[in-house]
Amino acid sequence: MKPLIEELQTPKKTLNEFSDLTQRVLSHVENVITDHNNIKDFYIYSSSSAGTTKYTRPINRKLFRLNSLDFKEHFDIYMRILSDVRNGKRDFDENAHFSIDSVTYTIQQSIGMGLDLLVNPNSARKHMGNRFEELIRLIVSELGIANKKIVLKIPYSDDKKNTYSCETDLVFSPYKTVKSNSTHIDPTEVVVSLKTSSKDRMGKIFIDKLLMQEFLGHEVKVVGIFLNDVQRKETDNISYTFVSGLFMVYSKFLTRTEGMYFVDPPPITRTKPHNNYIFPFSKFILNDVWRFIDRP
Repeated sequence: MKPLIEELQTPKKTLNEFSDLTQRVLSHVENVITDHNNIKDFYIYSSSSAGTTKYTRPINRKLFRLNSLDFKEHFDIYMRILSDVRNGKRDFDENAHFSIDSVTYTIQQSIGMGLDLLVNPNSARKHMGNRFEELIRLIVSELGIANKKIVLKIPYSDDKKNTYSCETDLVFSPYKTVKSNSTHIDPTEVVVSLKTSSKDRMGKIFIDKLLMQEFLGHEVKVVGIFLNDVQRKETDNISYTFVSGLFMVYSKFLTRTEGMYFVDPPPITRTKPHNNYIFPFSKFILNDVWRFIDRP
């Protein structure tokens, strides 16, 4: 078995690998956490050793499952829900929606906590983003949906030798294999942007949608999936990073995406008019993904 610090930085190929890593991190955290600050609905945990104190990112106490045995029990439920979705079930109650959001959040944020406590910050940010992309791709694959990372090449010189690489995090498809490629996005397929936070990244989603549509000459379906938009402020406070006014300006005057989804939505996104544009991640998994790809 690899050391935990190495395992956190190793790509994951299955949801069970993510589950195993989460349980390892939770067991480690239980042994090293020495204190925590409670700010609104969030905890900031700290670990002190040899005169040095390290702090974690804010953890939503309503979504996060700190106990490894409790997480394992709910991960099993989570996998059954994904199996039900794959087998055609479309009607889910609030408990199922909460399970999808809570387990997805716990997996990703446990990795974040482990990185906060064991890895230097610059490396932690990179690996946090990589694990999030892997996690969402594996969830979509678990639903039986074909998906692939596509880099659309958009030429901008007369001889078409100079191109801009419009990189997608994920394209998912109603077909058995993804039809989109480096020169074409199939109109029935959906381009997904995966980011741990919308901070400094929101505009690119809208601009890339406009670029792709202008180049391809047809509508392109685009959604964004984010983990959260909250960050630690000093050691005992938090701040939200979602810029609600800018999001509404982009949506009103640039283009409207097919949907924006947060595993842990910022509070303002639950109010009008934002709740007509932004939704919990569970709604994407249990409801909207089928509407986007025109499946029954």
